Amino acid sequence: MAEIDETVTVWTTDEGIPTRLVWRARRYRVTDTPTVWADVCAWWRPFGEKHYGIGSLPREIGGWRFQGTDDAGEAHVFDVRHDDTHRRWQLVRVFD
Repeated sequence: MAEIDETVTVWTTDEGIPTRLVWRARRYRVTDTPTVWADVCAWWRPFGEKHYGIGSLPREIGGWRFQGTDDAGEAHVFDVRHDDTHRRWQLVRVFD
C-alpha cells in the first residue's frame, strides 16, 4: 500500500459512484463494486474520538475504495476522496 496525495480525475454515475479514474495519464475502469468508507463528520472532529457509552460517532462518506483496471490489464485498488472545498478528487492510497 502506498499513501498518496495526488489530484485525479474521476467519473461517477448520477448517484456519485465511481466508474472511471485517470491517474498519471492512465485510464482505469472500475472493475468491481466500489465500497464506501466512512469518516468522522467534520463538525465532530473538535470533540475527538471520545466514547460516551451510547451509540457511535457520527460518520459521513469519507471516500470510495474500488479496483481499477487499465487497457493493458494492470489492476490496482484505489482509495479516493472528493475535496468539496477545492472541487476535485484526491487519490489517498493505492494497493498493488
